[in-house]
Amino acid sequence: MPTDRLRSFFIAGTVLVMAPSLSGCIVAAAGAGAASGYAVLGQERAPQQQLRDTTIKAVIKQSWGEYNQEVVHDLDATVYDGRVLITGRVPKEEWRDEAVKRAWKADNVKEVYNEIEVGPDTHFIDEVRDTTISTRLRNDLVFDGHIRSINYTITTENGVVYVIGTARSQAELDRVTDYARNTANVRRVVSYVRIRSGEPPGEVQTGAAAANTLPANAAPGAPTPLAPAPALGDTPPNAPTPRSDIQVTPLQ
Repeated sequence: MPTDRLRSFFIAGTVLVMAPSLSGCIVAAAGAGAASGYAVLGQERAPQQQLRDTTIKAVIKQSWGEYNQEVVHDLDATVYDGRVLITGRVPKEEWRDEAVKRAWKADNVKEVYNEIEVGPDTHFIDEVRDTTISTRLRNDLVFDGHIRSINYTITTENGVVYVIGTARSQAELDRVTDYARNTANVRRVVSYVRIRSGEPPGEVQTGAAAANTLPANAAPGAPTPLAPAPALGDTPPNAPTPRSDIQVTPLQ
């Protein structure tokens, strides 16, 4: 069995052994892969965008592998709505720079968030701790009826929680951030969440398709209705995603 895969099994097993300390958290699905992402079903992203995001990640990983297989092992790419969050730790700055450059080259990438650290590899126990943090936080979000948890992807690296996704309001995002900063062993919370109120989006229609979206009682030749303006506090569609960095005193 490859070393990386064996290590993943060890992490998963260790987290399961720690299950009693998770105060009822659902940890059966925890493992090395549990530190980033969850099922796409139920997300507000259109199915076409979910597929594009999956493709973007695969292309980036393949490109990293062509450059250096250790980069694939050391880094992770979390993709949400064409936005790429890169986390992990590499031993050389040139590896970090090349990883970011190659991520930008993938088709349909809108933004790349470089959260790569340069330094020695983390210890096994640190990876276990990070997986436990992500599991705790996900469960907190899932069981809060005021949060649509499926719209948030959680990644934890060296005690730093990274959150990417979309919030239905600033109040919802604040709840997510509060859960993160009050999770044991969290040193910092970094958010790349866009606020998007209203109904789940569909594919943007243009041309003839857009013309067919007129109300049934519209007069012949009537102009196509304009899309509703973003609600107050929404992140403008073409604006860069805001980055929030919150320092936390770790809970024991």
